[in-house]
Amino acid sequence: MSKAGITLATADPPAPTVRLPRRRGIELTLIVLAVLLSVYGYCAVGLARNGSVPPGAAGYGAGLGVLALVAHLAVRWRASHADPLLLPIGVLLNGLGLVLIYRLDLETPGAPAAPTQLVWSTLGVALFIVVVLVLRDHRVLQRYTYVSVAAALILLTVPILFPAVNGARIWIRVAGFSIQPGEFAKVLLAVFFAAYLAANRGALTYADHRIRWLHLPTGRVLGPIVAVWLVSVGVLVLERDLGTSLLFFGLFVVLLYVATGRTGWIAVGLLLASLGAVAVGRLEPHVHGRIETWLHPFASIEAGEGPNQLAQSLFAFAEGGMLGTGLGLGHSVLIGFAVKSDFILATAGEELGLAGLSAIFLLYGLLVERGYRAGLALRDPFGRLLAVGLASLVALQVFVIAGGVTGLIPLTGMAMPFLAQGGSSVVTNWTIVALLVRLSDSARRQGDGGAAR
Repeated sequence: MSKAGITLATADPPAPTVRLPRRRGIELTLIVLAVLLSVYGYCAVGLARNGSVPPGAAGYGAGLGVLALVAHLAVRWRASHADPLLLPIGVLLNGLGLVLIYRLDLETPGAPAAPTQLVWSTLGVALFIVVVLVLRDHRVLQRYTYVSVAAALILLTVPILFPAVNGARIWIRVAGFSIQPGEFAKVLLAVFFAAYLAANRGALTYADHRIRWLHLPTGRVLGPIVAVWLVSVGVLVLERDLGTSLLFFGLFVVLLYVATGRTGWIAVGLLLASLGAVAVGRLEPHVHGRIETWLHPFASIEAGEGPNQLAQSLFAFAEGGMLGTGLGLGHSVLIGFAVKSDFILATAGEELGLAGLSAIFLLYGLLVERGYRAGLALRDPFGRLLAVGLASLVALQVFVIAGGVTGLIPLTGMAMPFLAQGGSSVVTNWTIVALLVRLSDSARRQGDGGAAR
């Protein structure tokens, strides 16, 4: 309005703050469904094998339910804006893994693994709760960039001092107790790569040297991270654990591409991976044997020696068909000693069929997608890279393992996240889920304008 030649402008009212729904009720509902599906699978195995519900079904359901409920309460209290799908996916995959291991225990009574796996799962959920409660801001991890990489390299180096197990030096075994330090090292390396690249992303993008289509930053900037990567991969080659080497290599290339936005790094990564695979495959007998098995999976049958593990795995997938034989009714135990670890996916494929196997892959895909979504929503470079790195760890591990047991790529001897027997693996994967919960909570709080802080 105008008065005495003076125009008075009326200010627009501030835009209302958009408060995003917290969706903890959805999370609780999905957790209940995940527990019920796991208990149903447990009962189905007992009915198929013995014609009765296993006597420990109620205790199994109650234990899994209590663990999931306590984890949910921790998320509701300290990360109320977190993605509601992350925790239920972890519960369902872990529960299904326990069911498959229990099913295989019934045919290998001398080596029960389900009780031990349940203890490790409890420890993993406990660590999940600790991370959610203690780590209030993911940016605190950025302060420990070089502490993380030092700890990771120590964890990778220690197994060299211990005897090889199944051709690889990746285990620490003391008085019947064993852990796989490389599982914990991958999370620490993800923190280091994310922190270092976030701090130097501008210099990494700047082209100080140019070789045809490839723009290279200064050696001072790129040198330390390449050196750490070479040391970690070199140690793993000495341990003959090339599956984890491939995992770290993929993580390095993915984060470098995300930080710089230059597709040339992907081409360089593929080239280096191909050269390394050819060199190691020819020079290392253990790896060369796996490549020969991959190229000729039925050679042992033709030689009259019977099917090897890969051939038995392919037979199991073929037997499963579209809908599977049913839980407890397959014969994947013929695969041998690695049926509960490296090849547990073959049991899922045989007894749940292509439909069940596709559902499992969709759960992994959804877990990775929610991690990428959190990374895209975060504003700080470190959080964005860390979310992408953790999600990529899961994606790469699933691809490497699934590709190996289906004959797509050579076998690598890694554990399927949450499903396979392996205490170090399940604890590490629960840590990854906890960090993704924290990152998604931060991302949604930023979208809520910080109103929930």
